[in-house]
Amino acid sequence: MKKTKVLLVAIAVVFIGCLMQVSAQDEKAIGLSREYEGCMDKSGGVTASMLDCIGAETKRQDARLNKVYKDVIAQMDEGGKKRLLEAQRAWIKFRDADVDLYRDPNGGTAATLAGADRYLMMTAQRASELEKFKSE
Repeated sequence: MKKTKVLLVAIAVVFIGCLMQVSAQDEKAIGLSREYEGCMDKSGGVTASMLDCIGAETKRQDARLNKVYKDVIAQMDEGGKKRLLEAQRAWIKFRDADVDLYRDPNGGTAATLAGADRYLMMTAQRASELEKFKSE
């Protein structure tokens, strides 16, 4: 029993370390804000603080995704609108299932952090993908 707990703690520490290894270049590539970067730097690796940072950035990225989705769909013909709607529904279903995998209920706070981070990263990445369809 003790070996299992030690192993789970070790895995959680490594996992949190991996989450924090996302480079600033990767964050910029998917459009994460400077506020997020600064917030995470100030969090000191404290889970509650990191979750606050992730939550605030998730709100920004959700707003970004919703805006770009509306902008892109507004410029499409009916066939394009239908394809985008189907793709977005499929993406949401995949995102939710993928995030659920990361939020393993037996994973403790590390899994909570991993799930929140995964949701944020997938949302920002999707917004970046849809921005490529946007006409200027």
